[in-house]
Amino acid sequence: MSTYRKELYNIYEGVNHEDYILASYIVSADTKDFLRLSGEIAAEQTTGSWIPVPLETPELMAKHSGQVINAFEVPDYTYFLPGGKRYFVVEVAYPICNYTSQIPMLLTTVIGNISLMGDLKLVDLKFPKSFVDGFPGPQFGISGMRKFLNVPTRPLINNMIKPCSGLSPEQSADLFYEVAIGGVDIVKDDELIANACYSSVADRVKLCMEMEKRAFEETGEHTYYAVNITDNPHHVMDNARAAIEAGANMLMLNTITAGFGTLQMLAESDEINLPLLSHPDYAGAVSWSEKSGVSAHLILGKFLRLCGADISVYPTNFGKLPITVEQVAKIVFNLQAPMYGMEGVWPMPSGGMTQGMVACVMEDMGNDIVIGAGAAIHAHPMGSEAGAKSFRQAVDAVMEGKSLREGAKDCKELTVALDL
Repeated sequence: MSTYRKELYNIYEGVNHEDYILASYIVSADTKDFLRLSGEIAAEQTTGSWIPVPLETPELMAKHSGQVINAFEVPDYTYFLPGGKRYFVVEVAYPICNYTSQIPMLLTTVIGNISLMGDLKLVDLKFPKSFVDGFPGPQFGISGMRKFLNVPTRPLINNMIKPCSGLSPEQSADLFYEVAIGGVDIVKDDELIANACYSSVADRVKLCMEMEKRAFEETGEHTYYAVNITDNPHHVMDNARAAIEAGANMLMLNTITAGFGTLQMLAESDEINLPLLSHPDYAGAVSWSEKSGVSAHLILGKFLRLCGADISVYPTNFGKLPITVEQVAKIVFNLQAPMYGMEGVWPMPSGGMTQGMVACVMEDMGNDIVIGAGAAIHAHPMGSEAGAKSFRQAVDAVMEGKSLREGAKDCKELTVALDL
């Protein structure tokens, strides 16, 4: 047993779960001893290196070292040693005393240097309450946004302004007005435009919020405008301040490119008291490989919830981007399941969403969702206002227990959309 450093190994019952974060990995490697390799993972990400150093004492390791609490091969061989690559699951307990409640150093620990090993994927993290309590969580979430919009039960409808980029502030505002009077609850910038030279954050917010007021006077329904403020961190705050000064009622961030810490900064800022919408661009580079990276339910679910997103956008399994229904379900669970009393987050399936998918999405995910549609609204043959109305009609039909075709009998906008 001298092969294994005992300080690097334990069992689940042997650690105080309130003092550790539990990380689970799927690994494949050409190794003769996967248990020893598992210990090297725990050491590499906490106190150790490729060779022991003098001050890595047993006392220091007892407090700060990771500990392998489980490692098992798939299949679970006992008397047979396969050649070539071996596939195994590793669970490591990381001491929370090594870092504070923030994602950058968490990721540095749980998927830092070992992300360069090859076939290793972080598939889950279990957090103690003390660690979760250090995060802001959603400041509005499902209940807060329903209260502002006065929409107690049905799903919300979001529209992405299209074309994605190139529109002037005036053109964006015109489209905002059309879809607002058509019945959408949220209008968001596309992820490809933020504080652009041809359309500044301040100019877009000022004009779109003028249209929000006009639409509210006509319909009696408020509309959120999620303006994209993505930039380098110090410019993100500048953009946020400019948006608030211009009258913004929601902010949007491309979180994975801007950083989870930037999202947490916005949620914790006393200057910002607005809902935050998180866009998932770059998620595929981090999550979509089956062999490496970080599972999507962490990147688009649990991390966003901790850092303060009120809405998490992700690709729907019915749309144009590849994602399995199981991954979608796991994202939603991590956004909404009980989590030490933390408010839930709005899941926003999008990416090729059409009117004909509304019933399936609501059946799968319930009513506490935001249905995200872009081109299906703006490309409606009767115009953007009709496109918005057709989605609202589809949601209303499902809420009334009707099929979409039944709901479309007296709704020309929905009929046209379904026929397409």
